[in-house]
Amino acid sequence: MFTGTIKDVGEVKSITKGSGDTSVEIFTSFDATDIEIGSVMSCSGAGLTIVRHGISGGRSWFAVDASKETMDRTSIPTWTKGTKVNLEHSLRMGEEIGGHIVTGHVDGIIEVADIKNVGDSIVFSFKAPKMLMPYIAVKGCVAIDGLSLTVNAAQKDTFSVNITPHMQRTTNFSIMHIGYKANLEIDILARYIARIFGKSWE
Repeated sequence: MFTGTIKDVGEVKSITKGSGDTSVEIFTSFDATDIEIGSVMSCSGAGLTIVRHGISGGRSWFAVDASKETMDRTSIPTWTKGTKVNLEHSLRMGEEIGGHIVTGHVDGIIEVADIKNVGDSIVFSFKAPKMLMPYIAVKGCVAIDGLSLTVNAAQKDTFSVNITPHMQRTTNFSIMHIGYKANLEIDILARYIARIFGKSWE
């Protein structure tokens, strides 16, 4: 479980496709000695288990394995060496919930459709799968690449969010461009409401 509050922007060190899972190594500013094997890290919104960690060239790094299911449902297949990755440790008891409850389960892949400067902030519009749009509400919450955000507007197949200067400096939104593919997690409440009423996007 996470809060959607990004703690670090990591950088893909390497990606190795095996016969089964895909291994991803990510540089991080987190101290390698504080990274626990078996703990879960939100990697641009996908909750993945840490399987290795170390220090290379004076930089801390950790490794996760992405299964076929994860590769099919997330933007990880678009990552390459150097890709910027939003990182958040799993929530610890007693910590402040600065965003909203985020599970680390990606619901779909969205694409940047438009970028506009509004004052000091930037409004990003995303094109989302039509099957997910009914679960995205104005003033509701979403997690985009793991970042907790409030929805400003929602149309038939697009929605928009406001990115403040602080968010621009401290997340991978700084490198997003039109056509950029990101991971989307809808609000957990929307999932259960959909289930109650017999709706599903699966």
